Amino acid sequence: MTSERPTVLFVCVHNAGRSQMAAGYLRELAGERIEVRSAGSEPKDRINPVAVEAMAEEGIDIAGNTPKVLTVDAVKESDVVITMGCGDACPIFPGKRYEDWELDDPAGQDIEAVRPIRDEIRRRVEELIGELLPA
Repeated sequence: MTSERPTVLFVCVHNAGRSQMAAGYLRELAGERIEVRSAGSEPKDRINPVAVEAMAEEGIDIAGNTPKVLTVDAVKESDVVITMGCGDACPIFPGKRYEDWELDDPAGQDIEAVRPIRDEIRRRVEELIGELLPA
């Protein structure tokens, strides 16, 4: 890690669903111990309302978030880069930890379909916290 507080960047295509849910969970579960960022290779103009609803069920408010465009600097400044369906859009730098989380895209899905995606994201975020912040 480049600092005493690791930085995690979540990347998906639109930065409107999966990456926003993952960032919401990481902020909620790790607090100030991990710096959290998210971005998209082709960001939408707003967060997916079904993703907002799914996270609200967990008591996490992501409604005020804004999708952001993925930049080279965002990757350079992160210790861990987690991609979710954006393929080769993410630049690769030596010394970074990269993971690709294969998750269904919540875009166009109803709440019943998004809940399992949300729950899998939470499971993976909890695992990530355990790896980055050993007890």
